[in-house]
Amino acid sequence: MKKRKIGSSDLQVSELGLGCMSLPTDLKAAQSVLDAAIDNGINYFDTADLYDKGTNEELVGTILKERRKDLIIATKAGNKWTAGEEGWKWDPSKQHIMKAVKQSLQRLQLDYIDLYQLHGGTMEDNVEETIEAFKVLKKEGIIREYGISSIRPTVIQRFLAQGSAVSVMMQYSLLDRRPEEYFPMIEQHGASVITRGTIAKGLLTDEGNARAEKMNGFASYSETDLQKTVQALSEKTTDLHAAAIAFALKQSAVASALIGARTPEQLQQTLNAYETVIDPQLLDELTRATAQHRYEQHRVES
Repeated sequence: MKKRKIGSSDLQVSELGLGCMSLPTDLKAAQSVLDAAIDNGINYFDTADLYDKGTNEELVGTILKERRKDLIIATKAGNKWTAGEEGWKWDPSKQHIMKAVKQSLQRLQLDYIDLYQLHGGTMEDNVEETIEAFKVLKKEGIIREYGISSIRPTVIQRFLAQGSAVSVMMQYSLLDRRPEEYFPMIEQHGASVITRGTIAKGLLTDEGNARAEKMNGFASYSETDLQKTVQALSEKTTDLHAAAIAFALKQSAVASALIGARTPEQLQQTLNAYETVIDPQLLDELTRATAQHRYEQHRVES
């Protein structure tokens, strides 16, 4: 498994990272996935305090604590559960982040977090206060680096410009190329992209056509355009899964492509896809068969 550096940081992460949100809640079942990931060279694991109200962090911490020194562990904050209430509230305040990181450290059984990410963001946030929290945590050695998870270009640009974030997690795939417009801006600020939705909810696998027929559209694609596009991609290659992984990783802005897996077998399918060599010419053909949509909202003014 090859590694890449996240932005201007010293964090060297595997080209495939494991998004832990999809892990089974059973400890033994989750451990089989995480162990298989590590054994196959994955060193980057991403969770969040929001997932399962913190129990995902507990699960990840319990399983990974014995091998922690070899791993890059990332989590997120900014969403706050309120006891007795449905859903969660957005709170990017310094007070909340300083409290949330302590709770995450306890659940993860860690002394420090490698990459701590703001889990969202709006232009109404007091970004100076939010960034100040991350700066303090980094100075105190509680986190090594910080980043943001967002698909709002305006929020991303402001966060990068006013701080020293090294990562931006974004939904990005052959079927959602909207982030490409802003990759140069992200790189110019010394940050890297961490992709999520790399196989677009399974649309970029051999089950793609069947899945497309059950969906009302995806990203900026209408229902009809989605079906036509997935069909066109499927006709050009017998291994759309492998092509999807290669597409994400061909971008210089991308440090790691997150994948999800509930079983070792699902993980192995993606590992096989990663190891499959894709002809650059085929990748170009597949790219031309998709549309490079643009974000219609939250745009950065040129």
